[in-house]
Amino acid sequence: MRIGLHTSISGGLHLSVKRAHSLGCTCMQLFSHNPRGWGRRPFRAYETEEFRKLRIEWDISPCFIHASYLINLCSPEARLWQDSIDLLLYEAEAAERLGVDGVVLHPGRGRGQPLNRAIKRAKEALRVLWQAVGEPVFVIENTAGQKGEIGASVEEMIQLLDGPGAGCVKGICIDTAHAFAAGYDIRDPQVMKEMVKRIEDSLSPLRVVLIHLNDTKSPLGGRVDRHEHIGMGQIGLSGFRRLLRELPSRDIPLVLETPRKTDDDDRRNLSLVKRLLSEGQRPP
Repeated sequence: MRIGLHTSISGGLHLSVKRAHSLGCTCMQLFSHNPRGWGRRPFRAYETEEFRKLRIEWDISPCFIHASYLINLCSPEARLWQDSIDLLLYEAEAAERLGVDGVVLHPGRGRGQPLNRAIKRAKEALRVLWQAVGEPVFVIENTAGQKGEIGASVEEMIQLLDGPGAGCVKGICIDTAHAFAAGYDIRDPQVMKEMVKRIEDSLSPLRVVLIHLNDTKSPLGGRVDRHEHIGMGQIGLSGFRRLLRELPSRDIPLVLETPRKTDDDDRRNLSLVKRLLSEGQRPP
């Protein structure tokens, strides 16, 4: 099973692959630039070539870019809405240059708009993106529903992708911390299986292509996006043990976005998940 981490691009895009390999990842995620700023990062030929070469050499696949946190496709503000589209076009270009498997994005916050209007606004942004990119590249991530975020429920994601803009969407990412905060008690593995089935039945041929495996500080249904180390949050060790024993599919890669101060944090979280996965594969 493919499992990895979100790794830093500090010092060069290609170094994110080296970090992933050194930590024992078989898949990965990265930012293509500072996720809390609008500035674009230049694509240096050496970094791009090394990035592609090292991924092939170490068989780190799939790999996803996570889009900027500033992006808000349902913003009622015309400037922010257009800036969000423009930045996603940059992310799509980055994905093509680096040869990665998609761009993960949070659809945005309604900022006081009724839900149906916010979803309509985001659908229009996806339509514009589809006209510009002409191919599926984006991966829609579920949200915790914090401060008017859309996409907290499967039903909202289905509404969002009911239209021509869905053509630019490659698949769905389920974040375990967000799902729990939004009210899905994934400590029961059947809940996760039902989420995946509902998404894939309703959005076919789209499917769940990635799971962000994170614990959360938020209580069930608390609608707060606060990640925690695996087993140390509200989902808990027993919750992850059950979830990983009965995953909907072993073909869906897992990427951890757990809190990090040093490499040891990443190693500890990754090692724990690998151990829980191996326990689930042992004969009863």
